Amino acid sequence: MGILKQNLAKKIPDWRYNYRQLLDEKGDHVTSTVTIEKAFSGMRGVKGIICDTSSVTADAGLHVRGHHILDLIHIKPEEVLYLMLIDELPDKKSLKALQQDLQARSEVPDYVWDVLNSMPKDSHPMAMFNTAILCMQKESKFAKAYELVVSKSDYWESTLDDGLNIIAKLPAIAAAVYRLRFNKGERIESNNDLDWSGNFLHMMGFDQSKDMLKMMQLYLMLHCDHEGGNVSTFSSLTVNSALSDPYYSLSAGLNGLAGPLHGLANQNNLKFVLEVVEHFKGVPSDKELKEFVWDRLNSGRVIPGYGHAVLRCPDPRFTAFMGFGNKHIKDCDVFSVVTKLFNIVPDILKQHGKAKNPWPNVDAASGSLLYHYGLKEFEFYTVLFSMSRSLGIVSQMVLSRAMGLPLTRPKSLTFDALNKL
Repeated sequence: MGILKQNLAKKIPDWRYNYRQLLDEKGDHVTSTVTIEKAFSGMRGVKGIICDTSSVTADAGLHVRGHHILDLIHIKPEEVLYLMLIDELPDKKSLKALQQDLQARSEVPDYVWDVLNSMPKDSHPMAMFNTAILCMQKESKFAKAYELVVSKSDYWESTLDDGLNIIAKLPAIAAAVYRLRFNKGERIESNNDLDWSGNFLHMMGFDQSKDMLKMMQLYLMLHCDHEGGNVSTFSSLTVNSALSDPYYSLSAGLNGLAGPLHGLANQNNLKFVLEVVEHFKGVPSDKELKEFVWDRLNSGRVIPGYGHAVLRCPDPRFTAFMGFGNKHIKDCDVFSVVTKLFNIVPDILKQHGKAKNPWPNVDAASGSLLYHYGLKEFEFYTVLFSMSRSLGIVSQMVLSRAMGLPLTRPKSLTFDALNKL
């Protein structure tokens, strides 16, 4: 048993006790009032699910296990995975053990390459990525354990095994999708002397520059989790609540992340920034950019990258990307336009009066960093998002099975039934 599993096994009994005690003592307390308006709004803001790995407040943004995300920008994706699962940052020994465990699990079955090679060459990278995860379902430890009638209290162990097996293979799968889909040449073999992010860059075929590695580590850490109600996580957890194994569950959720209102947002925002650069043949003046933004708004279009369903402040993940860019990126038209938009757009949106939140979200900056460092294939950006978000989804699935959370089954009402209310 690895250090991570040992430490998780020590924590779970206390967590289970605290859950049961809360239910026994305060189980009838109200968390939300569900109105007809809420029923028609996609349940936005209804507090009806459990998520311990992260929380998002309107005025401060993302917190991972109580740590504000801006306090975690120095850590690696492996460390944030450990943090979400254990509720503690790993020491050097625990981090090294987790990295070695992931390396030991990282070999991708040959049939995955056969499946990817047989797909149409113009398949979307997300379809290829999700298909690769789903086709490995035969490897599921959870499915085998369930067939053997393992105790329900032990479901978390095989869920963790499946989750770590998937996460360990994601860099190789994502890198292979990149090279195959965008004609970059043959697959590159893994280098297990590198960390999760570094090995990914190596297998993609990128130089291991210090700045690019730091950028990729930051990107893959920042997108790790965002409560349990976002489309990809909620979909994965719903499927997993039916005791579908992590291969089925994660693939289901990532299919939701492929939607334009979720994971595709960063590439759409970058297209807008490049449109600005192309329109002005470089970086516009403040006056020119203000006129451009107003013309766009007055024509009924939105400004991509601005606004968020929950936040009422600049997304701290955007702040982290901007901090990195300001430190490491010089003389780049794309990043300069992103900076100018941040200085100009919020005030215009306030004057315009239709945006509930005039502040930028993470997508307003993330694509510009990828583009600057040479990753210019927009369709691949959502695969990067998926790699990162898989860390949080797997963590939440493990904890859901550890706590024995039941099947997700909300009640629906017909339009006539709502009228009668």
